[in-house]
Amino acid sequence: MSEVKKAVLAYSGGLDTSVILKWLQDTYQCEVVTFTADLGQGEELEPARAKAIQLGIKKKNIFIDDLREEFVRDFVFPMFRCNAIYEGEYLLGTSIARPLIAKRLVEIAQKTGAEAISHGATGKGNDQVRFELGAYALMPNVKIIAPWREWDLLSREKLMAYAEKHGIPIDMKHKKGGSPYSMDANLLHISYEGRHLEDPAAEAEESMWRWTVSPEKAPDKAQYVDLEFKAGDLVAIDGKKMKAHLLLAKLNELGGKHGIGRLDLVENRYVGMKSRGCYETPGGTILLRAHRAIESVCLDREVAHLKDDLMPRYASLIYNGYWWSPERVALQTLIDHTQQPVNGWVRVKLYKGNVIVVGRDSKTDSLFDPTIATFEDDAGAYDQRDAAGFIKLNALRMRIAANARGKRAKGAGK
Repeated sequence: MSEVKKAVLAYSGGLDTSVILKWLQDTYQCEVVTFTADLGQGEELEPARAKAIQLGIKKKNIFIDDLREEFVRDFVFPMFRCNAIYEGEYLLGTSIARPLIAKRLVEIAQKTGAEAISHGATGKGNDQVRFELGAYALMPNVKIIAPWREWDLLSREKLMAYAEKHGIPIDMKHKKGGSPYSMDANLLHISYEGRHLEDPAAEAEESMWRWTVSPEKAPDKAQYVDLEFKAGDLVAIDGKKMKAHLLLAKLNELGGKHGIGRLDLVENRYVGMKSRGCYETPGGTILLRAHRAIESVCLDREVAHLKDDLMPRYASLIYNGYWWSPERVALQTLIDHTQQPVNGWVRVKLYKGNVIVVGRDSKTDSLFDPTIATFEDDAGAYDQRDAAGFIKLNALRMRIAANARGKRAKGAGK
């Protein structure tokens, strides 16, 4: 083992990271600093502090940070300006949280004089890539300790045995088997993987879902919601302005009530394997639909199409851990520029798993001109005769090709 005097651990207080904490102390003989991020996962975080102290961590070396506003304002909202979706369905709820965690890990390492950071991501998953690419981009010479790539504790039973041997407190939920799923939650989404879901043919149990009711049990009455946007970002719901993280939390509440945002997906992981996961992203599903609706009246046609062309590339950068890369920053600069005129309101109807856009307008930046778009008499606003020349010019190359084919066919028949 290379010499490490101090390491910052991304610490949840759960079984895996508690074992990692002790393992770092024993294997690397180093001082450990713990970092626990509040990203809106809805769990009480103070038990993590108590458990860290119980495992010998100095109080000054325990960091529990409320990052909810920064998460939504500086990561989720910029991503939604691009309407980013990975492989046509996934709203990147786990992926977008990792660059912020990596950023804070590095900041704490620099503040405390640590040479290394450590995480609990496995060697099979995407998170190891996301954490480490972010860390290297921000602290090029940082030492990365990824226990799952070093130790032999490759099962829950071995982790439990290690914990019991070393006196690591084990929650009753772990002793009783815990959740049958590996879960990750933040203000944007909650994900479920593993066990029952490892069979892609098996339907997820209804009892698994935590944030959303089933569409069948959603209210029989639709709910109308007005969303206001400024420069591409949501700023108010039903006329009430709130901080970014409170806006997303409100959308989650509304979407969950109406059974919106469930997804069952087999995705292609960065490391090469296919993985099945289930996701709940109620607020993000509403936000994406509404954002595209306000863009539809405010964006120039070619700008909108260019954004759609770039979106898969942008989404792949997020999914694969390249948030801090120069190409993502360059793309973000372009995306943010396109969002300056995206100002206005959208009305959505929420009903049994559906988000239905029923109205949208911008008083200052709408490009929708009813005098031109009308099917009634437009009083000369649009000269329909102009279309003939436009069509002929665009058909010219095809007409030339068709004439050439005709000449070849005639020559071959002689």
